[in-house]
Amino acid sequence: MAGDSCTVKVKIDHVKKVFNVRGNEVVALNGVDLEIKENEFVCVVGPSGCGKSTLLNIIAGLDVPSSGNVLLDGNPIDGPGTERGVVFQQYALFPWLTVEKNIAFGLKLRGMKREDVQKETAKYLDIVGLSSFAKSYPKELSGGMKQRVAIARAYAVNPEVLLMDEPFGALDAQTRTQLQSELLQTWEREQKTCFFITHDVEEAIILAQRVVIMSARPGRIKEIVEVNIPYPRTQETKMSQEFLELKNYIWGQVYEEYLAVRK
Repeated sequence: MAGDSCTVKVKIDHVKKVFNVRGNEVVALNGVDLEIKENEFVCVVGPSGCGKSTLLNIIAGLDVPSSGNVLLDGNPIDGPGTERGVVFQQYALFPWLTVEKNIAFGLKLRGMKREDVQKETAKYLDIVGLSSFAKSYPKELSGGMKQRVAIARAYAVNPEVLLMDEPFGALDAQTRTQLQSELLQTWEREQKTCFFITHDVEEAIILAQRVVIMSARPGRIKEIVEVNIPYPRTQETKMSQEFLELKNYIWGQVYEEYLAVRK
């Protein structure tokens, strides 16, 4: 089972992030400490504005902490890298490229041989079930299909860590459920470390081995909840007593932080 390794893949060491907004300092993160194991699936939940996306951007190398460090395999992160694949809520596909060329884009940047690019592109098209749409353009795809392309593109460059910022947040319930199942299957097969942000507590429990609950701004880790429900997890899993108890507990903790923001 993925995630059983004790090797620390990502270490977040007392990270603080301060933004200057119209001359005022806004503390987004204030002393975040977290270790993510190799091949582990971690979900992060918390009220809006608690710094979830800021933390993901720092791990991705798209932003830098004001203090503290983020380490990947013991080495400081000092910018974006192909060892980290990122999937956002907005699909960020190149509209002028076909599905297969969107997926191949990162592979070409790495200088991969043409035949290898074609082989890897075909592999991930098949994994996300879009082989018959290889020649289609993003405008011809549904929202769920676009997100599959984004996930395939992220996986194709063979990242060691997959960072996902509410990738299914804009999708309808049926498509969201389908992509959750597909993501879990791909994660177990490909053995990646996953850091997944969501507002949906049910989604976090279905996907994660551990759920990180963040406090209201300034963002800190309020609690880390172990999810010991065995895989594979299905829609029937949501009816189990263990799932319902976890859902009620985690939602209660998040709601406390939501109320703190409202004060």
